[in-house]
Amino acid sequence: MATTTHAPPSGAGTPGTGTARRVYSVVIAGVVLVLAVFASVMFGSRTTSFNDVLHVLSGTADPNVTAIVESRYPRTALGVLAGLCLAIAGTLMQGVTRNPLADPGLLGINAGACASIVAATAFLGASGSTDTMWWALPGALIAGLLVHAIGSAGPGGGPVRLVLAGAVLCAVLMAFIQAVTLSRPKVFDSYRYWVVGALGGRDFDVFWSVLPFAVAGLLIAALLGPGLNTLALGDSTAASLGANPALVRAGGLLSATLLSAAATAAVGPIAFVGLAVPHVVRALVGVDFRMQILFSAPAGAALLLLADVVGRVVMRPQELMVGVVTAFIGAPALLIAVRRMRGTA
Repeated sequence: MATTTHAPPSGAGTPGTGTARRVYSVVIAGVVLVLAVFASVMFGSRTTSFNDVLHVLSGTADPNVTAIVESRYPRTALGVLAGLCLAIAGTLMQGVTRNPLADPGLLGINAGACASIVAATAFLGASGSTDTMWWALPGALIAGLLVHAIGSAGPGGGPVRLVLAGAVLCAVLMAFIQAVTLSRPKVFDSYRYWVVGALGGRDFDVFWSVLPFAVAGLLIAALLGPGLNTLALGDSTAASLGANPALVRAGGLLSATLLSAAATAAVGPIAFVGLAVPHVVRALVGVDFRMQILFSAPAGAALLLLADVVGRVVMRPQELMVGVVTAFIGAPALLIAVRRMRGTA
């Protein structure tokens, strides 16, 4: 897989239209996120109006309408949390590996979570969304940390070795998953529902369970912007500027692992959010990772919520799982990314 170096950051705080554009972009992303939250609680098998939602919030709505709107709160909260986690994780991954095609799956996060769930279901009798979440979380964390350990061990560790370590681990874990699911049909039935990725069928217990891991990842990500800016110049230049490339890379991978593990454990493996959002963000706010991380949060949350709303509307009264919708959205994003890579090669 090809790697590339992002252009040096122009520097946050540069006066002029560049700074104004970044501020406007973040404000617009925040407004879009608010609208996406309202859409998420309005639309479903039964549509409610904007005024209905306002009445529910003020406590003056009909009990039936209140019950409908409030039943959508958990999936909306999970959509916001998972979307921002996946988007920021993707931004970190592309910065750490200097690869515009990198996303959380590159670390083996999804494969680790899937393998853990399959093993728990097959050998320990785990079942249900809560059991699935608790088994997915350690699997995702262990896989991410294992890739980091393999990719950074010994002399010459770098982005390419991390990518190769992730690819190898994914191949091994997927072989394990196929071996178990093909030999145990009941495990396959449970696994195939989770692996698509969906926001429905979860409650606030899932949200609160993964929130500490997400917060820890976000706190680390907030500190990594300046380090990722220097890392984008190359390891040698970053070291000459006083940065520690190995420490920045380790922090980025740890943060991306925590964020991806929290999102994957909560809603299943959802593809392309971590790939598409960083490209949109980079086009709008530039190459400064401080702005990219900040902008990715509302952009990723809004994208996942809107994808979920689309999935609920197009097949009413049934619904299309959000993981399927994001796959349709992400395919064009991947093609655009590939074309941009060819243009800069």
